[in-house]
Amino acid sequence: MNSFILLVSALLLIYAAGNYYIGLRFFQAFHSIMEPYAVLYWSIFTFLAAAKLVGRIGRQKFPGFANDIIIIIGDYWLAAAYYLFLFWIMIDIGSFLSDMFFHTAVIQGVPLGLTVMILVGLLLVFGRWNARNPRVRHYDITLPKSVSNLQNLHAVMVSDVHLGTIVDNARLEKMVNLINELNPDIVFLVGDTIDEDVQRFSKKKMSEGLKKLNSQYGVFAVLGNHEYLGSDSQFAIEQLQKSDVIVLRDEYQLVNQQFYIVGRDDPTSVKVTGQQRLDLSDIMQGIDTNFPIILLDHQPFKLTEGQLNGVDLQLSGHTHHGQFFPNQYITKRMFEMDWGYLRKDRFQVIVSCGFGTWGPPIRIGNRPEIIDLMIHFEKEA
Repeated sequence: MNSFILLVSALLLIYAAGNYYIGLRFFQAFHSIMEPYAVLYWSIFTFLAAAKLVGRIGRQKFPGFANDIIIIIGDYWLAAAYYLFLFWIMIDIGSFLSDMFFHTAVIQGVPLGLTVMILVGLLLVFGRWNARNPRVRHYDITLPKSVSNLQNLHAVMVSDVHLGTIVDNARLEKMVNLINELNPDIVFLVGDTIDEDVQRFSKKKMSEGLKKLNSQYGVFAVLGNHEYLGSDSQFAIEQLQKSDVIVLRDEYQLVNQQFYIVGRDDPTSVKVTGQQRLDLSDIMQGIDTNFPIILLDHQPFKLTEGQLNGVDLQLSGHTHHGQFFPNQYITKRMFEMDWGYLRKDRFQVIVSCGFGTWGPPIRIGNRPEIIDLMIHFEKEA
């Protein structure tokens, strides 16, 4: 717990320092205009910087429309601050190098401040549009196992929907319609279906919208880290079950006597509930490996574990492929596979960048997606 508090404190300190740097650079750029209104300027800037934290605390203390507005402001500011920081850093480094090597000054003052504001504003407008226009991404794979009376399985996989304040009922309806138009045999929800505020999901009756998903074999889900971070994972499970979703927590199900679905609990459970998730080998005790085995695991860590335990296909999400460019260069180093398709001998993995967004409703450098997956079964030669 002490290490967690230290980590949170360090992150808050870094965030505060970054915001102060942004605020200072804008104040310097607009100094001639802002100097008489310094107190007002810094008051507004402090509100913007603190809005995310205030909204998060207020979610429990004073929920309602006003707090929702604060949350939305805070979410947009997170994205704005991220790119404002990058722009100002690049400008200051460029200015330093220009002065050192060429003895010329980079444009400063109001024109520079306006340029930064306009560029970041355009990025956010594009990122918001991009985040609200998912694509259907198709995969066609073959599992080297024969299945009685079943040659193909048409699946749809969705991860990281983050239903709640930002991803609302309108977005949920759009997702459900897109999935139903694909007419899948089975639907997989691979974690973070509900954002941290499960109460919001319940009050907005989102379970009714999710219940409209149609498929022959049903809808299967696992929990992600955000269902746990809301500190009410059991209520999240009840809400998903209310939507006729089958939630698998360190357990498996043999579907129609033809293939297995294995669902792993998210590792975040140990931090919130104190309950460690089971080893995959323990979960799969009793499984007949002659049947195809599809593993749902929200976070694509330790992929070798699935390979060693006879899993044929693993479906994961979590990474958002960074969500903001250039974060994908970080996720590529964190995960063996942070987005896309990977094959290791007979073992295959698909990692989705997700449908929704965490925090800012912004995506830059990647597109939200629904995975349309055609699985062929073929006896190994």
